[in-house]
Amino acid sequence: MESKYNLKSPAVKRLMKEAAELRDPTEHYHAQPLEDNLFEWHFSVRGPPDSDFDGGVYHGRIVLPPEYPMKPPSIILLTPNGRFEVGKKICLSISGHHPETWQPSWSIRTALIAIIGFMPTKGEGAIGSLDYTPEERRALAKKSLDFCCDACSSCMRSALLELSPDSDPRPVDPQAHRLAQQIKFKAESSSSAADSGSSVAAASSNSESSATAERDAEDTASAEQAESSSVAPQTSSEGPSVPAAPSPRQRRSQNQSQSLRYPAFTASPAAQLPPQDTSHTATAVLIVLLTLALAALIFRRIYLAHEYKFDYEL
Repeated sequence: MESKYNLKSPAVKRLMKEAAELRDPTEHYHAQPLEDNLFEWHFSVRGPPDSDFDGGVYHGRIVLPPEYPMKPPSIILLTPNGRFEVGKKICLSISGHHPETWQPSWSIRTALIAIIGFMPTKGEGAIGSLDYTPEERRALAKKSLDFCCDACSSCMRSALLELSPDSDPRPVDPQAHRLAQQIKFKAESSSSAADSGSSVAAASSNSESSATAERDAEDTASAEQAESSSVAPQTSSEGPSVPAAPSPRQRRSQNQSQSLRYPAFTASPAAQLPPQDTSHTATAVLIVLLTLALAALIFRRIYLAHEYKFDYEL
């Protein structure tokens, strides 16, 4: 098989390493690639103890993409089990239906442990999920031992090591439970992050509107204060108290109010004239000059045309 694939490919190197690690079956799971296809694996998992699947051994396929481990695999169950549909890609947080939750650090071993951990959970209408009764699942668990795969020639009665009295019946349950909690937490954290982002956006918009309202109120108050301060020196010239120094905004408002309310106290009549806009004057002059130049060019062209016609007639 090695001669068929590029050994420098990250996916090929990763899959060959995992195949070597999973070569020997355990009491709870086993997986190996097909002899002619490194990207299709067949696996066998034991049903979790103290559940409706206790005593059953279930067989399935794992189809890996060429971009593995950057993209998740697709998982298909081949043994009737009452939890996952047979021959259909199941929807799990570690399968190809949810590439957003997949992590390249996870492996085929992680997928096997997650399948065992997800079997007792509720399907809740997910793709490829079933919700059989406990009685039906227990009956299917007993029948699962008679299943044999035509593709890999694996029979469920001998696919895994037998459970010994000294073996731990749940060596993978804690890890599977942590994996399920981790994946669920990731989904919840992403949704909560979206909610918090929307709330932050709403809060920022509210703060911006309140800040705008405060600035408007501040401008109005400063204008009224400037107006009152500008009237006070005119009406009362006596008084030992010295007013506080106004702010730059107040001084601008004071100058504007004085120019509007007391136009008669200007120094000279020339000061009453509005300032001329030199830019408009320069623009008008430029337009006049361009018009004259264009008229001169037209007149010269007409003159030259008449002169050429006169020479031609002679």
